[in-house]
Amino acid sequence: QLKLVESGGGLVQPGGSLRLSCAASGFTVDHFAIAWFRQIPGQRKEFISCIDGNAGAGTDYSSSAKGRFTISRDDAKNTVYLQMNALKSEDTAVYTCAGRSMGLETTCGAYVKFGDSGFTYWGKGTPVTVSS
Repeated sequence: QLKLVESGGGLVQPGGSLRLSCAASGFTVDHFAIAWFRQIPGQRKEFISCIDGNAGAGTDYSSSAKGRFTISRDDAKNTVYLQMNALKSEDTAVYTCAGRSMGLETTCGAYVKFGDSGFTYWGKGTPVTVSS
């Protein structure tokens, strides 16, 4: 059974940092594209970042995440991380990781263009609140 479980969310002050984790089971993250999305109630899921499921582990970021967030992968722990720095109140949302087989593509961005429908497996999410 393929499963993704997020952790690491919580309450943080503006300017602070959090590291989210996405632990995978039933498959290996070095063969799956893994992405982070976030969602505010009443709004659509927003792509944040993704990492390729191959040896190159290339990454992609949304404009809102670039320069502040870093996605990484620990193959030994079968886990993908999202390090979030310089957090702002507008980063408040439920953060969810998603995955899919790389298939014939070489970059996760090939699936990001389809939005959340580009990914097959989803975790339940972890809430992040940025507030003073």
